[in-house]
Amino acid sequence: MVRLQTDAATSRRMSNQARLATHPELAVRSVLRELGHSYRVNVLSMPGSPDVANRSRGWALFVHGCFWHHHRGCGRATIPGRNRAFWLSKFKRNARRDAEKIRSIQALGYDVLVVWECQTVSRESLRTRLNAWFTARESSVANLVGLQASRNHAPQRLRNGMTGYEQGSTRA
Repeated sequence: MVRLQTDAATSRRMSNQARLATHPELAVRSVLRELGHSYRVNVLSMPGSPDVANRSRGWALFVHGCFWHHHRGCGRATIPGRNRAFWLSKFKRNARRDAEKIRSIQALGYDVLVVWECQTVSRESLRTRLNAWFTARESSVANLVGLQASRNHAPQRLRNGMTGYEQGSTRA
């Protein structure tokens, strides 16, 4: 690992960076409340401690700072000129860790969304993005539930409102 050389001013500036309840996180939480979603914050019992999650509904959100998580293609994802090797190494480790966190949560059956800091600047576009994600998620969950029901040989409703079982059908 590359050792970071810092001066007192840089060290003080970096230590002042918020880790919890950042402006982007607060924006996401506010929009989630507007959309009617309940959640828990910084869920330590889940792998990677997602910033926002609802375990009973099976979803988790990470709110990533564009600089710290090095959002590709974003103007906020700069690489400092001083200690460049250290920062490149750090960003690579962060990306690896982020991917592992997401895989671990998905392995438990959760849906995961990453919201980038730059995506929280416009409240309306953030609201549109979150609403679209939850709508698509609910649609896919409904499809999975329907698929699971047919696999479990659940009774199918017929046009007359009765199930195949009620009519004496032997169709499974």
